[in-house]
Amino acid sequence: MRLTGKTALVTGGSRGIGRAICLELARQGASVAVNYSGSAGAAEQTVQACRAVGAQAFALQADVASSAACQAMLQAVLERFGRLDILVCNAGVARDELMLRLREEDFDTVINTNLKGAFLCMKAACRPMVKQRCGRIVAVSSVVGLRGNPGQTNYAASKAGLIGLGKSLAKELASRNVTVNLVAPGLIDTDMTAALPEVARAALLASIPMGRMGAAEDVARAVAFLASDEAAYITGQVLCVDGGMAV
Repeated sequence: MRLTGKTALVTGGSRGIGRAICLELARQGASVAVNYSGSAGAAEQTVQACRAVGAQAFALQADVASSAACQAMLQAVLERFGRLDILVCNAGVARDELMLRLREEDFDTVINTNLKGAFLCMKAACRPMVKQRCGRIVAVSSVVGLRGNPGQTNYAASKAGLIGLGKSLAKELASRNVTVNLVAPGLIDTDMTAALPEVARAALLASIPMGRMGAAEDVARAVAFLASDEAAYITGQVLCVDGGMAV
C-alpha cells in the first residue's frame, strides 16, 4: 500500500488521531497539508515529523465551521500541491454533559465543528476531485455514532450524522471515481480520552471485547488503507476500529 505522488488534506491534524493520520499518509509517500484551528505550534510539530520521513508537508489554519475558511483552505492546498487526492475530515471537539445540563451553545459548537465542518470541507473538495475524476474522502466518525453514549448526545449526534453524510455523498460521487468512507474509532488513547473520569474510562474498557484501548496509529492505518488504490472498490462503508466494541 503506497500513496506516492498523492496529495492529502487532514483537518484537525495537529495532535492525537489527526497527527497519527498525517504521519501515516506521509510514511506511505503522500504530500500532506496539516489543518489546525488554534494550535499552530502543535501543527508545526506534525509538519516537521512528516518532513522527517521524506514527505512534503505544510500547516494551514482554518476554522472548518466557516465556509469561507474552508474554501480558502482548499484553494491554498491546490496552489501548493496542484491537486487534491485525499481529504480526511478529522477535526472534532467534544462538550460532554448529560442532556438535562447540556447547554444549547455546546450542542451547536459540536455540531458545527464535527458535522457542518465535514460538510463544508467535503463540498469544497468535491469540485476538484470530480474534475480530475479521482479522489478519496475519509471521515472520522466514532463508535458512539453507532451505539450512543450517556453524556454525549451532541457528540453522538454529530458522529452519526457524519455516517449519513458520508454514505449519501458516496452515492453521489461513485460514478466519478471518488470514494467516500468512514472510520469509526472506539476508545483510543488520546488527550481527549485521557480527560475522561476514571469511572467512565473503566466502564468503557469493560465494554471492549479485546480488553484494551486502541492507539491512534490503529486508526491512521485504517484511514490510509481507505485512501489507497487497494480500496478503490470500497465506498459508503464504515470501518470500526474499536477492539470489537460495536459488535
